This record gives sequence, structure tokens and C-alpha cells, in this order.
Amino acid sequence: MIVTFIGLCLTVISQRQMTRTGTIQFFSETDVEDIEAINNQVSSVLDLASGEMAYTLLMKAFSFEKALMQEHFNEKYVESDKYPKAKFKGKIIGFSPSKLTAKPTEFKVKGSLTIHGVTNEIEVTEKLWKNEKGEILGETTFTIKLADYKIEVPSTVRENISETIEIKVKVNYEKMG
Repeated sequence: MIVTFIGLCLTVISQRQMTRTGTIQFFSETDVEDIEAINNQVSSVLDLASGEMAYTLLMKAFSFEKALMQEHFNEKYVESDKYPKAKFKGKIIGFSPSKLTAKPTEFKVKGSLTIHGVTNEIEVTEKLWKNEKGEILGETTFTIKLADYKIEVPSTVRENISETIEIKVKVNYEKMG
């Protein structure tokens, strides 16, 4: 009986995949200026049994080409001292581990995205596949509106920052345990 219980626990643990080195990149494009930042410290967990997934990241971990942009991003826009993390919690619709192959497969993902203390329901398309090592990789690109997350841009720089931001996510999951 104990052996069966341990076997079940190992099966449950092995069905969870995680990373602490995912990447989220965002891009703002305007006629005046393009702004890009990258965060390589994104944590994510994928539960193969349920299709549930979660992401979390520290807002201060975004790096910018210009130090002043990074300072303004953290202090004036996302207020990262007050709202230090962004989070996503969702579920892959119609997911089954058997659908994962070496070819990227598109899945719909529905969930809650929290940025700047504001949570909105979103739906994105995420590509998932297995590499030659059997690791699960994922990537998605989607856009958000700053106003939806109560991120205010001062009128003096409004022409420099787009109202919509493109977000690209890349992860390489490893088995937990």
C-alpha cells in the first residue's frame, strides 16, 4: 500500500513541469520611439494532468536599453514598489499531454492576468511542443492595453509610448521533482 501511494505521488509530481528562467519581452512601437524590455527571470508551472498553468515575474527584473526608461517604467508607470509582481493563472482548453509532439501545436489558454494590481480575463494562443530531450517548450505573443491595467502615461510622453503593448513569452519547462 505504501509503495502504491509513493508511486501515485511520483506520478503526480512528474506531471508538473516548471521553469524559473522563462523570458517575457515587451515592445511599444510609436512614430516617435520604440521601447523594448526583457525579463529572463520568469517562473512558470505547467500541470500536464489538468492543463493548468501559472506564470509569475518581478516587474523590476525587466531590463531596458536605457537606464532612464527602466527607472520611469518602475517608478512612474507600473509602480513596481507598490505592485512588485505580474501574474497569470489559467488553463489550456482541451489539453492532453498526448497532443504534445516535436511540431509546435497551438492551444487556446484562458485565464487571469494581473498587472499593476489589476486583474483581467484574457484568452491567448500558446504554442507548445517537445524538443529532442523530451522537454516541453512554449511560446506566445499577445497584446494588452495599458488602460486596461490602469497604467497611466503622462501627456508629456504620450506620443512616445503606445497604448497597446506587444508581449512575447518563451518558456522551457523541466520536470519537477
